[in-house]
Amino acid sequence: MRQVLRLVSFTLALGLVAVQGMTFAPAQGRGAAPAVDAGALMKWNKLGDANWEVVDGAVQATKGMNSYLVSPMSYGDFQITLDIWVTDDANSGVFIRCEDPKNITAMNAYEVNIYDKRPDQTYRTGAIVDVAKPLVNVDAGGRWTTIDITAQGSKLIVVMNGMKTVDVDHKGHARGPIALQYGMGSTTVKFRNVRIRTL
Repeated sequence: MRQVLRLVSFTLALGLVAVQGMTFAPAQGRGAAPAVDAGALMKWNKLGDANWEVVDGAVQATKGMNSYLVSPMSYGDFQITLDIWVTDDANSGVFIRCEDPKNITAMNAYEVNIYDKRPDQTYRTGAIVDVAKPLVNVDAGGRWTTIDITAQGSKLIVVMNGMKTVDVDHKGHARGPIALQYGMGSTTVKFRNVRIRTL
């Protein structure tokens, strides 16, 4: 009888460990985050008047004034990866930790810039506007570019197509939604393969 009870206790303990592993692994940020498909991305909050639509599995805009797709959730410590395709003239970007999701600017959020032809090249593509200049020059125009952004506490890291463009400590914005930008004057901006995981 004792052997049976020991076996039952051991089995229950193993089951509890397995359940705990399944429950807590996502909260600890382990593994790859699922992709936000184009249909789900279109359900993000829309700010501005760009003509967002789904084309060939990506969400794109081709006209409008300054406009954003804003995540319904807020994030503090997280990693986001995504692909972006822009024309050479595009002014776009990924805004993180947006403090005011109805009035998004580089002053109340961190703006990871996608703007190859920015008149002032100090904070061109790959930079965080007014926070960190790009460590290397990367052009995004005319091709798919993969962006990997990690925000953990004051540490901000940006990697574009495998090249680190920002590695900085900055105590500014702590938490908020993510916003994908279609900037005024752009011709075409596309987003796909958006993945977000908390850290």
